[in-house]
Amino acid sequence: MNPVPGGDRILLTGVRASGRHGVLPEERERGQEFVVDLELTLPFAVAAATDDVTATVHYGELAERVVAEVGADPVDLIETLADRIAALVLADARVERVVVTVHKPSAPIPVPFGGVAVRVERVRAAADVPVVIALGANLGDAERTLDDAVHALRRLRGLVVDRVSSSHETVAVTPQGPDPSRPRYRNQVLVGRTSLPPRELLHALLGIETVFGRVRAERWGDRTLDLDLVAMGDLRVDEPGLVLPHPRAHERGFVLRPWLEADPDAELPGRGRVRHLVAALPEEG
Repeated sequence: MNPVPGGDRILLTGVRASGRHGVLPEERERGQEFVVDLELTLPFAVAAATDDVTATVHYGELAERVVAEVGADPVDLIETLADRIAALVLADARVERVVVTVHKPSAPIPVPFGGVAVRVERVRAAADVPVVIALGANLGDAERTLDDAVHALRRLRGLVVDRVSSSHETVAVTPQGPDPSRPRYRNQVLVGRTSLPPRELLHALLGIETVFGRVRAERWGDRTLDLDLVAMGDLRVDEPGLVLPHPRAHERGFVLRPWLEADPDAELPGRGRVRHLVAALPEEG
C-alpha cells in the first residue's frame, strides 16, 4: 500500500522514557533516556462532528503506551525499538500511517555530537497473503542458527508467523544428487501470512541471510543460512531472480516433509497436495 497522501494528523513529540536498549553491556545495566516523536495520519471527520474523544486517538493514553514500550524488553538497536513503537500505534485500526522518530541523546559516541535518531514510516498493510518459507543451514551451529532466524522472521514487519516445523536433518544435495560427505543440513519450514510484495519479502530474506553470514560464492555450496521463498498463496511469478511457486519445491524432500508437518493440509500451487508429493518421494527425498 502506498503512503497515505495528505490526511489529518496528530503530532505527539518529545515523549521521554527510560530504557535499557543498546549494544554495550553498560547500556543494558544502567539504562538511559530516549525521546520519541510521533506523527499519526487518521481521519478527524467523526471526532470533529461529535466532539468526542473516543472518536480519535487519545494521545495521553498513547504517550503512556509508548513509555511502557520503551521500558519493555531491551533490544540492541533503536531501529528495532522504533519499529516496535510503530506496530503499537498501528494496532489502532483508525491510524492509516505513522512516522516514528526515536532519539538517543546519550548514545555512546566518542566524539562531540548534537544528537542521533532513527525515523521509520509505516502504513497500514494491505490484506495478508499466505506464505511458505523454507530454512536450511549446514555450517556452524545450524540448530541455533535456525532458531535465531525464525526469531528474526517473527520480528519482520509485514510477516506473521503462524506455524514452524521442527528441525529435520537431511543429506546435502548437489546437482549430481545427495552427497553424504558434506555437512548434513538442518531444515525447517515456516508457514505464515504477509502483506509484503514478493520482491520486498525476498529482499528481506536475503538481508537476513547476509546478517547470518551467508556468502553466495558457490550456487550449491554449504551455507550458514538459506531462506527460500517457496510460495505466496496462488501467486505465479516468473521473473529474473524470482519464480513463484519455487520451481523445484515439488521434488525437495527437505522442503516438503517439514512443510507437511507444519501444515498437514498444505498444497503446492500447480503441483497438488503436499502429502501426495511426499508420498511420491524416494526414501531419501
